[in-house]
Amino acid sequence: MNPPASRATTLALFCKVVDNYGDIGICWRLARQLWREHGVRVTLWVDDLSSFRRICPQVDLGAAEQEVEGVRVLHWSSQDVTTTPEDVADIVIEFFAVDLPPGYVAAMAQRLPRPVWFNLEGLTAEEWVEGCHRLPSMHPRLKLTKHFFFPGFTVKTGGLLHEAGLDEERLAFQADRAAMARFLAPFGVTKEEMDSLKVSLFCYPHAPVAAQLAAWADGERPVTCLVPEGVAREAVADFIQADAVAGAGATRGRLTVRVLPFVPQPDYDRLLWACDLNFVRGEDSFVRAQWAGRPFVWHIYPQDENLHHKKLRAFLDRYAGGLDELATFSLGWNGACVIASWPQAWRDLQAALPRIAPRAEEWRGEVLAHGDLTTQMLDFARALGSASENPV
Repeated sequence: MNPPASRATTLALFCKVVDNYGDIGICWRLARQLWREHGVRVTLWVDDLSSFRRICPQVDLGAAEQEVEGVRVLHWSSQDVTTTPEDVADIVIEFFAVDLPPGYVAAMAQRLPRPVWFNLEGLTAEEWVEGCHRLPSMHPRLKLTKHFFFPGFTVKTGGLLHEAGLDEERLAFQADRAAMARFLAPFGVTKEEMDSLKVSLFCYPHAPVAAQLAAWADGERPVTCLVPEGVAREAVADFIQADAVAGAGATRGRLTVRVLPFVPQPDYDRLLWACDLNFVRGEDSFVRAQWAGRPFVWHIYPQDENLHHKKLRAFLDRYAGGLDELATFSLGWNGACVIASWPQAWRDLQAALPRIAPRAEEWRGEVLAHGDLTTQMLDFARALGSASENPV
């Protein structure tokens, strides 16, 4: 989408990569949607271009400044940033409470009208976020106000990232078996494997992958597991008896494992759409699994004192009511409960998939009814700008 003829709104998005692909994944989706659907001129500040390039091959690792798909990308290599008030964006977003460069903040305070400033928080299903969403926070020294913006699953939160036309594209793809086969064929998936239970596997290193691979290999139904290169490397290498590099694979028992290269974000969406069950991690792939309308198991980002288990249970309470097999398996996958037998846990989950699948589609509709995050954020920014005479 081209920007409007009048002056386009400008936005600066600051991202520091902590969870290798989730942080930049979210910021990159947000930046592209802001430009493509709303004509917002985005400058994306990111500290780790290598992780960025894994999901966006166009990124030039050696460029301090570049334009990618209409988005200005700056390598955020230092906090020593000099910016004039005229160069400060209309909207400034710090992702996951990153510390903005002091020079940029000082310029924000000098800019008239002052920018709308958001802290885009992490996703959680916990109820407390409803009371914190959109809350203001005054800067301790400067005449600046920051607002907390929480993505979420209810009408009292900011929604989730969701591009226009995504559902129509997904449904058309999933209705075309030949299209799915053509997409998976370059990864080595055969006609026979198309008839198996296709599973994508994306998890953190501490997931009980070896036990799950063994359960699939000894199971009753053929399973094809598609795992990106570098994920669960040791367990995958042990299973295939070779280096777990892109293109490698092996079949043992009822399980075939294929190692995939990292793919651009649109192709990762198609991978989720083409599989019957998706194991996802962090926040970005977690959200995309929900839009895929397929059963999924979430590996949540670990936190001290097992705080992530509380977040996991909060989500399962909303999503998995009546689906005890999914809840138990998910808790065990995250170390929040003890699984006495992974083969039995897998048999239970597999038997429940026909009941989980319609819930996945139902949930997708429930969450999307609250609106998408990008539009809600811009609407709130405009309301704040109007109140402060800032023409956002």
